Amino acid sequence: MSGLIMGGREIAAAIKAEVAREIAVLKNEGVVPGLAAVQVGENPASQIYIRNKVQACSELGLYSEKIELPAHSSTAQLVALVNELNARREIDGILVQLPLPPTADAKQVLFAVDPAKDVDGFHPLNAGNLMTGRPGMVPCTPAGIIEILERSRIPTRGARAVVIGRSDTVGKPVAMLLLHRHATVTICHSQTRELAAIAREADILVAAIGRPAFVTADFIKDGATVIDVGINRLTSPDEVRAVFREPSGPLERLAAKGSVLVGDVQPEDMKEKAGAYTPVPGGVGLLTVAMLMVNTVRAARRRAHSGRTLAE
Repeated sequence: MSGLIMGGREIAAAIKAEVAREIAVLKNEGVVPGLAAVQVGENPASQIYIRNKVQACSELGLYSEKIELPAHSSTAQLVALVNELNARREIDGILVQLPLPPTADAKQVLFAVDPAKDVDGFHPLNAGNLMTGRPGMVPCTPAGIIEILERSRIPTRGARAVVIGRSDTVGKPVAMLLLHRHATVTICHSQTRELAAIAREADILVAAIGRPAFVTADFIKDGATVIDVGINRLTSPDEVRAVFREPSGPLERLAAKGSVLVGDVQPEDMKEKAGAYTPVPGGVGLLTVAMLMVNTVRAARRRAHSGRTLAE
C-alpha cells in the first residue's frame, strides 16, 4: 500500500501566502508586524532554526531582530531582556530559542514573556487558554499538525487519536487541539504499558517521542494517518543500518551530507502501512516556521485593533 504523502512544503507555502496578504493589509493600516528572536549560546541546531525563522520574516515582509547572547547568560539577564522586548511596541512576537544553557532557568525566562507576545504559546496563560478552548497563542508545531490534517481533509470528528509523547511543547497541546476537534485522544509515553497495542487502535497516530524510528509496523493500523513529528540526525553507518531495512540510499546520503534525518517512525513501515503520512524531512517541521509567522501576525493584528497587550 502506498499512502497519501502529506507534504509540508505545499501546505506551508499556502499558509505563508495567506500570511503575506494579511501583512499587506496591516501595512496599509500603518502596522508592520515585528518578531524578536533570542538565541543564547552557539547551539548549531538552534542557529539553523533561528536562521530559518528570520529568513521567513524577510521573505514575508515582517520586521525581525536576531538577538544573540553568550552561553553564560544568567536567568536575570534574560528576564531583563524579555522585559525590555515586552515594552517595545514595534515588537509583536518574542521567541526565546530552546534549549537554553544550564545557567538559565528556561521556565522563568519563558514565563516572563508578555502572553500577547508569546508566539511560541508556552506561557501558562496561553496554555490555560488552550486547555479551556479560549482564544490565545497556540504552540507552533501542534498548530501546524492541525493545519496538515485539515488541509489534507483528514477527519478528526469521532476519530481515535493516539499521541506518543507528553511534552509541554508538542504532545500535550496537540492532544488538546485534537480533543477540541472531537477526536477521542489517548496520550502515551515511555511508561505506557502495551504501547504498540494502544497505538494500533489509532485512526490518527502522532509520534513525538524524540527517538529515531521508534514507531514500527507493530504500532500502525492499516490505513491510519501517521504524523511524524520527530527530527533525528543519524551520523554513522551503523545508526543508518539499524534504522533502514534498505540502507543503500540512506548510506549514500550519509556519505554525501554527513548525516541522515529520520523521524520517530520507521519510514519504510510508515509508507507501507499508513493511509496518509508526513515525511521526514519535508513534513511537520516546515509548518512550525509557517505557524510562527501566523502567530506573529495575529499578535500584530491585536496590537493594531486594540493598542494593548494582554499584560497591560
